[in-house]
Amino acid sequence: MDLAREHGLSTQAIRNYEDAGILPAAERTVHGYRTYTPLHAHALRAFLALVPGHGHQTATSIMQAVNRGATEDALRLIDESHGQLLDDRRTLQAVEAALRDLAPVPQERGDTFIGPLARRLGIRPATLRKWENAGLVRPSRDPQTGYRVYGAADVRDVRLVHQLRRGGYLLEQIAPLIAQVRSAGGVAPLESTLHDWQARLSARGRAMLKGAADLDAYLCARQP
Repeated sequence: MDLAREHGLSTQAIRNYEDAGILPAAERTVHGYRTYTPLHAHALRAFLALVPGHGHQTATSIMQAVNRGATEDALRLIDESHGQLLDDRRTLQAVEAALRDLAPVPQERGDTFIGPLARRLGIRPATLRKWENAGLVRPSRDPQTGYRVYGAADVRDVRLVHQLRRGGYLLEQIAPLIAQVRSAGGVAPLESTLHDWQARLSARGRAMLKGAADLDAYLCARQP
């Protein structure tokens, strides 16, 4: 099948795409064989171009919407995906700004408790408890007293949250940033990944442009 060979796909994959609504329904010969047209080639190119920028699930939903004639639904899905990319860019910018403005961490002399840490930052202990409830800080508990114990990593998280709050960020905006720091294993490793993070966002943006162009070509091909 030429349609499959052009993209290095199996004929079964093409049938699966049609069955999933990614491709429009094909005409059948008298013997029951599917007949694919240039319109199907446009649809397949559009779908494969949408996947890198929007992900398989969203790309599938976009194509399904177009094929059922719900173009506005498809455009809304694209808008939402672009909105997510913009949020991711803002997250990256916030991390970069917070790390740039974060003063060097002083050498810690062991663990600390909520009162001394709050005094050091000029905030109330209740604020630290609020951040803990929001999942931004995860102090352990002293097994004897039950008091919160902040280790070096906890102090790092607290200081980063404090910096971001001073920058006007809401707690729900800070949560993904702290998650990035934790998954990277700290601030220093995260700094080294920022360039790659930016490159991935740029690649996603370029992929969205390519997907938009091929989807537009498919929409034009669908017009009577």
